[in-house]
Amino acid sequence: MPVRNIVVNRRARHDYEILETFEAGIVLLGSEVKSIKQGRVSIQDAYADIEDGEVYLYHMHVTPYSHAGAFVPDPERPRKLLLHKHEIKRLIGKVRERGLTLIPLRIYEKRGLIKVELALVRGKRKYEKRETIKRREIEREIQSYLKRAKY
Repeated sequence: MPVRNIVVNRRARHDYEILETFEAGIVLLGSEVKSIKQGRVSIQDAYADIEDGEVYLYHMHVTPYSHAGAFVPDPERPRKLLLHKHEIKRLIGKVRERGLTLIPLRIYEKRGLIKVELALVRGKRKYEKRETIKRREIEREIQSYLKRAKY
């Protein structure tokens, strides 16, 4: 079955060093599912946190569905993420001890269900971002040189 990306947090790969990723389900209300499938969602400032042994996603903005009835949920409400118990226990240890953060990398549709790719990350410092950019440019130059050297 193909996986369809709905929204990707491109800024995350630039601002953070990604240590580990997880696939999580998300608890949504009916009109939110339709709105997300239309791509009317933003995870730019979103992050996840663990409370009482459960993982919640904060600051994910879901624009209300235009054809929804009288009940319209809060666009910025915390949403529960569905992970296995052993994954949550491992995350608790890593987030509490090492000061790491959980952020969503992308939201996608898989077999008709909305999934969140959650990443355990460490923030990059300014000089680390510059090193990453420099390394990428060097690799690009090497690739172009190798292409020219073949002829």
